Amino acid sequence: MLAALSILVGTVLLVYLDRGGYTDNNDPERTLSLIDAIYYTTVTLSTTGYGDIAPVTEGARLVNAFIITPARIAFLVLLIGTTLEVLASQGREMFRVARWRKNMGEHVVVVGYGTKGRSAVDTLVNNGHPREAIVVVDPSPLALEEAHEDGLAVVTGDATRREVLRRAGVDSATQVIITTDSDASNVLSTLTVRQLNPDVWIVAAVREQENVPLMRQSGANSVITSSDAVGRLLGLSAMSPMLGTVMEDLLAYGEGLEVAERELLVNEVGKQPQSLPDQVIAVVRDEKVYRYFDPVVSLLARGDRLIVVRPAKELPWAPRPGTHGEDLADDA
Repeated sequence: MLAALSILVGTVLLVYLDRGGYTDNNDPERTLSLIDAIYYTTVTLSTTGYGDIAPVTEGARLVNAFIITPARIAFLVLLIGTTLEVLASQGREMFRVARWRKNMGEHVVVVGYGTKGRSAVDTLVNNGHPREAIVVVDPSPLALEEAHEDGLAVVTGDATRREVLRRAGVDSATQVIITTDSDASNVLSTLTVRQLNPDVWIVAAVREQENVPLMRQSGANSVITSSDAVGRLLGLSAMSPMLGTVMEDLLAYGEGLEVAERELLVNEVGKQPQSLPDQVIAVVRDEKVYRYFDPVVSLLARGDRLIVVRPAKELPWAPRPGTHGEDLADDA
């Protein structure tokens, strides 16, 4: 729009400064005014061409031939190009919306597409979650452009507003990840999400540890304190560089070690967590998490899920149980 306006203003000035080379066929004796120059420029650049004002001197005709005519072409290309770009952008957005609406009820809503939001999406995708089942909510044009480039469906707006979250399908989502940089916005978004969907699993980030209880009271199932987590990792790395390296390895995707959750296998029922090939660190039973040494889970039972540390990629000497189609305890 600025480029088109520049062409328009430049052409008006060009015509007005050479106004003696033009004539008004309705009043040949009259000299063109600034209003006439604006009128002639808009009529000419839009290719309307009424012909009531026309160049009569050789200089004015040369200017029209070699300056104003190319400017007219550039002006039209800019307008048409902008229109096509807007239509194409709307078409892409409609396609993305139509694609993720097919997965309504199974999608994940990510509120905020900053560093934490992008990392959360990368983790979901790397673990097999389809991109078309992820919806990003963010008011920032830059963040939304990056989400578009990453092939994600995007809803523009403030996630503390109910209508914005409704457009993102929060009422039928399975999970909501809230990662804005403001703890206040995260609390309000969590409250609104919980009102729209009492059963959805909400994971929220907070910057300060003191806001964790408030976030949980607002309805978050899991709360991650970003500043404390980074501080602890920095402290561990300072006191024990090797421990810091292992912790970083656990958090990185695709190499070394990973922390994963898997179902209990049939042949593992009745065994102790410490006796399994995987390094079991916790057991989920009746939606509660128990450490592997807790007497409550001294023997594994049907319905248990395991939190394990295992190789990110299976190695001949380090198998990954539960990844080869084995019989699950719940299916038996």
